[in-house]
Parts: sequence; structure tokens; C-alpha cells
Amino acid sequence: MDKKIFLTCFSVFALSFIYSQNTQGTNNFWRDVRYGGSLGLNFFSGGFNASVSPSAIYPLSERFSAGASLNFNYAKFDDDELLAYGGSLISLYNPIPEIQLSAELEQLRINRTFDAFPNPIQDNYWSPALFLGIGYSSYNVTVGLRYNLLFDEDRSIYANALLPFIRVFF
Repeated sequence: MDKKIFLTCFSVFALSFIYSQNTQGTNNFWRDVRYGGSLGLNFFSGGFNASVSPSAIYPLSERFSAGASLNFNYAKFDDDELLAYGGSLISLYNPIPEIQLSAELEQLRINRTFDAFPNPIQDNYWSPALFLGIGYSSYNVTVGLRYNLLFDEDRSIYANALLPFIRVFF
């Protein structure tokens, strides 16, 4: 799975580099890339989940953008802790300027520690997520909810399938 993620990210960046070199001497591609990301914070009975995802997106049309993100997550469930890192591919669609629909394929490496007596138990594995989201956009900020179609209660770093988000791009 590591090779697939690396090859996907490498291909996206290689294609963007090639495309940027073929713009008749101007570097329009990099000028149009928007940088930003999202923050997530979810509180629930017995714990919380926090995430930071710096992102870069490219507008493919006036309404559609696509890009990639790096993802960092930390969650605490009672006495259990989870740390996750990975990447994602994201697409954004604005049917009208105020509404943003999103689809995001995420792959995270999960490092879990369970507070077990007498010795803690550690578990490390890969966890995929496929989010569909909707948000309200105003200027560069979008606030909304996203739903993980691949949610697995036993293996996910997220407490539930429905997560709020704040996304900002400049």
C-alpha cells in the first residue's frame, strides 16, 4: 500500500510539473494552485479527535478543483490513544459559490496504544477512508460536514462516520 500512495503522489506532482513547463514560457500552473487545508475537531463522550490537513488544490474549471493533502490526526478514547498520518486526494465542486461538495480518498497509518494491564498493547495498521462532504463557503473559508463511507468502528481513528470540518484556501 505504501508504494501505491507514493506512486499516486509522485504522478500528481510529476504531471503538474510537466504541465507547468508546457505553458509557453509562463508558469500559470503554480500561479493558480491554491494552498490551505482543513482543521477538524470532534468531541464525544470519553474522548476527542483532532486533525490538521495542509492541502494544495488546482482549479480545473470555475466550479471544480482537485488536489492532494497531508493528514495528521490524534485521538483519545478513554485511556486509549491513536496517532495517524498519511495523505489524501481531494476534489471540490461548487454548484453555486456558497455551496461546496467534496470527495476525499484518505489513507492513514494508524498507531494505536491500548491501556492494558500490566502492559500497554500497541497496534499499527493502514486505514482507508472515503469522505463525501458538503459545506457552506464564504470567501476562502468553508464550514461543513463530511461522511466516511468506509467507516469501521473497530479500526477507524474517527469516533463516528460524520465529522465537522473547516477548510481554508488562499
